[in-house]
Formats: sequence, C-alpha cells, structure tokens
Amino acid sequence: MGKLSGKTAVVTGASKGIGAGIALALANEGANVVVNYARAKDDAEKVTAQIHRNGSKAIAVQADVSKKAGVDKLFAEATKAFGKVDILVNNAGIYEFAPLDQITEDSYRRQFDLNVLGTLLSTQAAVKSMKNGGSIINLSSVVALTPPPTSAVYSATKGAVDVITRTLAQELGPQKIRVNSLSPGLVNTEGTRAMESTSEFTAYIVSRTPLGRAGEPDDIAKVAVFLASDDSAWMTGEILPVGGGARL
Repeated sequence: MGKLSGKTAVVTGASKGIGAGIALALANEGANVVVNYARAKDDAEKVTAQIHRNGSKAIAVQADVSKKAGVDKLFAEATKAFGKVDILVNNAGIYEFAPLDQITEDSYRRQFDLNVLGTLLSTQAAVKSMKNGGSIINLSSVVALTPPPTSAVYSATKGAVDVITRTLAQELGPQKIRVNSLSPGLVNTEGTRAMESTSEFTAYIVSRTPLGRAGEPDDIAKVAVFLASDDSAWMTGEILPVGGGARL
C-alpha cells in the first residue's frame, strides 16, 4: 500500500518534464493519475503506459486549461474515470523571457492565461470534485522571489501563483483542502534544454546554486508526493523552495 492508495490525482501539463515526473511519482505511491496535456499526445500516452506498467491506473486527457471549456472537459473525464479528485497539481505553464522593450500583449496574455488563470480555473473545478478534502499543489518558481533580468512577465505570473496559494489556503481550509506551492530553480527538462542556445545559461544558474547542479524532475516530484500525502497534513499556504538553494 502506497501513501496515496485510493486517491485520484489530476496533473496538468503532465506529458513531459516536471509534470510527467510528478505524475509517475504519485502513481508509484498508489494514486490513480489523470495525465493532462495540451498538444503532446504521444508523450502523454507514454507517461500513462509507464504508470500502467508500474501497476497503477491512469488516463491521458487533452485539454487547454487556460480556458474554462478545457478545464470542464478535463475534470469531467477525471470524474467519469475515477469518481472523484483528491489531489490537483497545477503544473501547466509557459515561460517567455524578453527585455522590457520587447514585451508584447500576446506574450503577456499567453503567460498569464495559462500560468495564472489556468491555475484558478483548474482549482475551481477540482474543489467541486474534492468530496472529503484534498491537496492542491501549485508550481511556482524561484523567480517569484529573485527575478532575473528579462523575466518580468513570467516572474510576475509566478508571484501571482504564490499569492493565490496563500489566499486559497485560507479560503479552502474550512473544507479540509490544503493549498501549497513548490518553487523550483532550474530543472533539466525538454523545455529548458530547448531554451538554452549555449551552456552559459546553465552555467550561470548552477553557479548560483549551492548544491552545484541543475535539478531533475524527480527532485521536484518527491516533494510533490510529500505535499499530496498525509505526511504534510498540517501544512497549508506554504511556499516550498526546491531549487538546491538557488538564488538568482
């Protein structure tokens, strides 16, 4: 019996990277997992196949969580498959770095619609399915506290996620729903590898990380399991740095 046996988790943006790592880790502790994806169907199906091979249940659901219609679809499929939701991981997000004079309305809206509105809409839907309390885990970032140059919009979205976490922890506490946030530093994912045109970016971040390396999805996933489980039953409204001590 795992720590999460009998629980159902929805993980947004779970086809690869941190989201995939969290989905696999939750499943390894016995949770049924809804693997949400926007476009990467093949990757999402690989994650669900791995979960099945490991002995747990999972489904992949395509949905754009920046839109209410997509969120409604996601949670309707989750409820149809597993009856309820106990854990929500708001992982779906995008980042676009640009100096002030290159920030555009479209870029601003893309990032805020997914990173912030998507978090609110998914939480709103999850709460309706959490029949006996639950755990909501938001993905923030170390940039919310120490924003580097050219990250004004992205860092602002993650600052908003932290405020949402603290606010909803108070609002949802009476319903026995806990809300916490994880703040990773640099994590070695497909997205970060694609962003790096040279090794200079990684070298700079690692130089600011006391533990001397970039993170891996599993580093974040282990802490997500802790927040999803009863091991953290007396924690809500907390922002947990999981970045090897990185201060950008």
